[in-house]
Amino acid sequence: MKQSITSDKLTMTEVFKTNAGAIYQCDAERCWYVDFAGKLAKFDYRCLLKLRKAVYHVDIEQTLLDTTNAPDVEIIFICACDHFYVLTLLQIIALKEILQGTFVMLELNNIIHDRLFRIPA
Repeated sequence: MKQSITSDKLTMTEVFKTNAGAIYQCDAERCWYVDFAGKLAKFDYRCLLKLRKAVYHVDIEQTLLDTTNAPDVEIIFICACDHFYVLTLLQIIALKEILQGTFVMLELNNIIHDRLFRIPA
């Protein structure tokens, strides 16, 4: 169920939430807020897509199978964005789940809107 959060005259609509974090949409600012890993980061849609691409690019299986003493930490940095994340593999999995859920909800919203407002041919 979507919830709306109002603070400082801004209304943010919850798009997807897990125990690890959430993503909110703010129509007034035309942006997205990612509440994850102890911080609330503001992204435009283009940067949110870049974040998704960066998180999906991490090869979790390869990192788990790596037998070297390399740390199990990844730095997620997105060009043209002010935010970066230093995440463990478990956090990457959690963020990936949040991003997957968010984009599924957006696609579902698109499908519902198309079906409700489709002009019959």
